[in-house]
Amino acid sequence: MAKLRSSLLAPALAIAASALLCGVILLLSGANPFDALGAMVGQVGEGQVAVDIVNSTAIYMLAALAAAIGFQMNLLNIGIEGQYRIGALVAAIVGSALVLPPVLHWIVILIVAMIAGALWALLPAILKVTRGVHEVLSTIMMNAIAFGLAAYLIRRDQFGILIGNNVSTEPIADSGLVPGIEFGDRGTMFGLVFLAVVAAAIYGMTMNRTRFGFELKASGLSPTAASAGGVDAKRMIVISLLASGAVAGLVGMPEILGRDHAYTLNFAAGYGFAGLGIALLGRNHPLGIAFGALLWAFLEKSKGALDSVGVPREIATIMQGSIVLSVVIAYEVVKRFDQAAEQRRVGRALGTAEPADPSAEPEREASK
Repeated sequence: MAKLRSSLLAPALAIAASALLCGVILLLSGANPFDALGAMVGQVGEGQVAVDIVNSTAIYMLAALAAAIGFQMNLLNIGIEGQYRIGALVAAIVGSALVLPPVLHWIVILIVAMIAGALWALLPAILKVTRGVHEVLSTIMMNAIAFGLAAYLIRRDQFGILIGNNVSTEPIADSGLVPGIEFGDRGTMFGLVFLAVVAAAIYGMTMNRTRFGFELKASGLSPTAASAGGVDAKRMIVISLLASGAVAGLVGMPEILGRDHAYTLNFAAGYGFAGLGIALLGRNHPLGIAFGALLWAFLEKSKGALDSVGVPREIATIMQGSIVLSVVIAYEVVKRFDQAAEQRRVGRALGTAEPADPSAEPEREASK
């Protein structure tokens, strides 16, 4: 029970702190925080906003799961942004060149995306275990290369074609598209929303119910101790980064296979960095990640309503950023609180805790 309380307390403190900060900012600007919140909540019932929130939640979940795999190994995979971009581009190119039966077609596309994402994380993994290059530096550099490579490959003299005023890869045939769920005027929910749910379930089972998950977390806590126990820490580093890259490769698939049908010049950016914050908010737990992704998607999709009450929509972006900052502080506060509580429990168990009534101490000594 105490562990569950600690797991929920830190995210709750972070959200409360960020809400308080944004409330103060709104008051200083002359706006009513409750009007702003009411407008955002009311926006959910308008048009396609609710379905858009569900679709974005699935995408954010995949990005956060990719980050969480690295976090379990104490690795900061900043390269998710580049990995999902390369995965989406390669999958779109391969998918448009294939003609396969419907289900097999989009399964092959998903596998290609995972392989491309994993291979984009391979070089940072090798540099980490062979040369000690920190993964933050190498993955950031790989992001820059990914952006440039994607821009080159989508040129019209490479794999790009001009459709209207936009440049994209060849459209994927209907057999490679994943059908969604129609809600009429409310929009269409991506079929790959369920992929995020399955991925979260597999992640949770792997990390908490398998030997591999135990070895991964043990290697992250102490590579030396894990090696002494027979676990190859370097091998676990490579596997965790490859697995993180593979999941990252899936981030762009809901949009490509459910809406765009191709990799376009204005392909969505920012999911990778958002995933890092959501994984922190969810404490690398699948349910926490799902909640964090839903909150993030809500702030992102409902901020348009702020204009109607005279509040800059950037306040939602401020809240997203303050959540990331607050969550780090909240975790440290909760961690110290738990450590102090554990020390008191151990002290009471060993009989070394301070007596509840200091005046009773002389009487106890006299009775001895």
